[in-house]
Amino acid sequence: MSLEDYERHYGSLNSDTGSECVPGGRSTSVYSGEEEKLHYIPIRILGRGAFGEATLYRRTEDNSLVVWKEVDLNCLSDKERKDVTNEISILSILQHNNIIAYFNHFMDKDTLLIELEYCNGGNLYDKINQQKGELFSEEDVIWYLYQVASAVAHIHKAGILHRDIKTLNIFLTKTNLIKLGDYGLAKKLDSQFAMAETCVGTPYYMSPELCQGVKYNFKSDIWAMGCVIFEVLTLTRTFDATNPLNLCVKIVQGNWTMEVNSDVYSSALIKLVYECLDQDPEKRPTADEILDRPIISCRRQELDDKVASLNSAMKKPKLSTVTESPVAVVTTRSREVYFWGGGKFTPQKLDAFKGGSSAQHVCAGETHFAVVTVEKELYTWASVQSGAKMVGQLGHGDQASYRQPRKVERLQGKAIRQVACGADFTACVTDEDQMYMFGSDYYGCIGVENEHGMEVLVPVQLEFFEERPVRQVSCGDNHVVVLTHSGDLYSWGCGEHGRLGLDCEDDFNSPMQVEVPKGAIISSVSCGLDGTFFLTESGKVLACGNNDMNKLGLNLGVSGLKNLPGEAYQGIPYTTTLTLVKQLARYKIQAISAGKTHTAAIDERGRLMTFGCNKYGQLGVKDFKKHQGVQLLLGPFGGKVVNKVSCGDGFTMAATEDNQIFAWGNAGNGRLGMPADKGFGSEVCPALPRPIFGSLHHVPDLSCRGWHTILIMEKVLNSKTIRSNSSGLSIGSGLGQASTSTVDLESEPGLETGLREVGLSGTKEADTDMSMTNQTGDSSCPFWLRKELQDAEFIPMPDDSRGSMPGPLAPSFSESVTLPYEELQELKAAAAAATEKGLSTARMGCDRVNGLEEAGVCKKGDVPTCCRASSELEQLRETISRQEAMIQLLQKQFSEQLKENERLWTAINHLTLREPGTENGINHQANRPVEGWGGASNHEGDRSAGSKP
Repeated sequence: MSLEDYERHYGSLNSDTGSECVPGGRSTSVYSGEEEKLHYIPIRILGRGAFGEATLYRRTEDNSLVVWKEVDLNCLSDKERKDVTNEISILSILQHNNIIAYFNHFMDKDTLLIELEYCNGGNLYDKINQQKGELFSEEDVIWYLYQVASAVAHIHKAGILHRDIKTLNIFLTKTNLIKLGDYGLAKKLDSQFAMAETCVGTPYYMSPELCQGVKYNFKSDIWAMGCVIFEVLTLTRTFDATNPLNLCVKIVQGNWTMEVNSDVYSSALIKLVYECLDQDPEKRPTADEILDRPIISCRRQELDDKVASLNSAMKKPKLSTVTESPVAVVTTRSREVYFWGGGKFTPQKLDAFKGGSSAQHVCAGETHFAVVTVEKELYTWASVQSGAKMVGQLGHGDQASYRQPRKVERLQGKAIRQVACGADFTACVTDEDQMYMFGSDYYGCIGVENEHGMEVLVPVQLEFFEERPVRQVSCGDNHVVVLTHSGDLYSWGCGEHGRLGLDCEDDFNSPMQVEVPKGAIISSVSCGLDGTFFLTESGKVLACGNNDMNKLGLNLGVSGLKNLPGEAYQGIPYTTTLTLVKQLARYKIQAISAGKTHTAAIDERGRLMTFGCNKYGQLGVKDFKKHQGVQLLLGPFGGKVVNKVSCGDGFTMAATEDNQIFAWGNAGNGRLGMPADKGFGSEVCPALPRPIFGSLHHVPDLSCRGWHTILIMEKVLNSKTIRSNSSGLSIGSGLGQASTSTVDLESEPGLETGLREVGLSGTKEADTDMSMTNQTGDSSCPFWLRKELQDAEFIPMPDDSRGSMPGPLAPSFSESVTLPYEELQELKAAAAAATEKGLSTARMGCDRVNGLEEAGVCKKGDVPTCCRASSELEQLRETISRQEAMIQLLQKQFSEQLKENERLWTAINHLTLREPGTENGINHQANRPVEGWGGASNHEGDRSAGSKP
């Protein structure tokens, strides 16, 4: 690292107290250890249940989908509130691959928000209806039976009786992974022999003992599970009637609607289901006994592995926070998809992508577009003129050129997470890391050795990657490159100019492994027209393929020769193996996009650079001249941080962090999305980046290919912050009380002043002591830290069994209240004084806490007021302990920063001594000590410099 780089790094560490952030990363706050913010975007309402509605949200930290069950506590009776808190209590202790995962819960005033795992495949009830009379295979039934039995066995081992197992409460992912949910009616029994008495559950799945009003136990869940599997086998309800009384009679008599088809299903499976439906609870098997039956045990390991594999691909871990107070930031946003080019001079809005179908990922091909929605469904449509013949790249089973987005029905049940488009074919990757392809197989791009002919009209799975989980796929016009999770690279298709990186120019119609240079770890791949880029984890770039006009950046600089003024370049026409792009070696590249004749890249600081052909000004350097090296675009963006870039045929699109979209280069055929009368048109080629939208838009994704561009634009409509109510909360200890902590301060204006008077009225001596110790430098809290905390925001902590009180002090601890460091010390002194003086001091503190100055307000016999004062003092002690923990964290960060600064200065000194010609200019600065800039060191440096001849 050069001296300039070290100085730049040192400057960034010291600017803004080290809170400077890089593109794509999180900004770091001095309070990052105390509070974690989780950002959510509402997608759509999934449905309404007994206690409220369920809404689908997208968590922006990892783009995962979660469900929030929103419960209005004001509308619930005491019993219903108990059921809600019971569900949280049950979910918080259940962790199993076949049980809906619980992540967190929050309180928004009087609304309880429970964050749960989302299942994108609906429920078993819908799955049965979708069969339309066609029976499930026995293999599918055993797959469902195993998963339901595993979930029931787990909850029974935890001593929990579900009491509402039914097909509507058995949720599915698109990969047929089952998740048992809805524990609002669940009950915890002390032992397997304990009995419950309350008559609850859905009538169709009620056991005979429930119908008869006698005590029941875990075997009641086994009955319900038997009803569920019976429905799967017969596609009809086990018991059905026109009224509840008749239904109960049929259940008690064991009069089910029909017999299971013994010609389709084995006798062992049918016998097991009938045993679960035995009238005598004692004769029903337990969940563990069901799992030990030969029809399951003989393939138990295979089923276990399948569940684990499917679950690892989609399940998100429970929140692992360093804070006791996670914060949910809920932002309502509008997402819209626009496309242009190919004769369309203005952006065309697509109304198909709204709500649950809003776009998550977009990709442009030469002749078509593809979009993946937030619910992981794939849509495709043609970008060419209507009537043009497709060759299967849309995946709809025909050659029609659909002009509007249409869901690829052949991928129903597959959760698509990424899509890539070639000239006339499409590749997509599922959540299970499997790969599907469709379209033209002329160059072998489908990767199945031409087994399905030259035109593959429907998606086909590449069996080659069944044992090689795919991490990412990228498509050029006529070739494909895949990166697997193990770090291996595979390529196939057209091999002209060595674009496949296989050390040859041959075409391949099946995946071939690419040799990666030793020591390089590939993080992503990006294909262009006839070349490929490979980004490494260290930010270096490798490339192979056609380097015409230096579009891969492989030309080598030749400098230092007497007869060559300036810098010359040695051209490299193409390369067939992965070669380091030396022109980008001094940058740490985060993203790269290859167009037809040029390339654009973004480094870790959000700077944009371009190289290659500049015939239409697509490099953005204000001219149309030929440029051999990499062009760093600083001036055109005015220091803006670029976070998205894509290149097409002679033009470039970029989006910045401050929500602006820029375009430059060839504007012909609507490439730049601007009509001819708006500054530049079909024959004008702006050579400088120009904003193309009047208003500000965030761009989550952007893709250009040929003449076409497609992007997602997002606007923030509103935002609110909700503080977690889960950590430290004793579940079931009165959610009504917990909800009072979210009351706004405006409801009682005197509360804030009352809180501050605690510090102002009784801790002047403590203030004096503190200031004296700070001056002498003996305080545990240094002066710089005290200064940092003077205007710091007070972070309220969640209510617990001690602090959950409905008193007037509770609402005061809101995010809008701030406690400077002096008041922290005052609160500490007040709490200590109260402990020493006993209850009389508590009474006096009670007056001050409530903002009252009159003497005698708290009488000697006023027991409730004194108790409240004691609780308030306990709350103050809790606040002080939290603040002290924050102080320790800040002190630790400060000491680590000092060590880092010393290390950097040591490195600077070392490099300076090695720099030629730096004795006169830098040596006297580099040798000075870190904390004493100037002084004797500077004079010594001056003398040494002056003593030289």
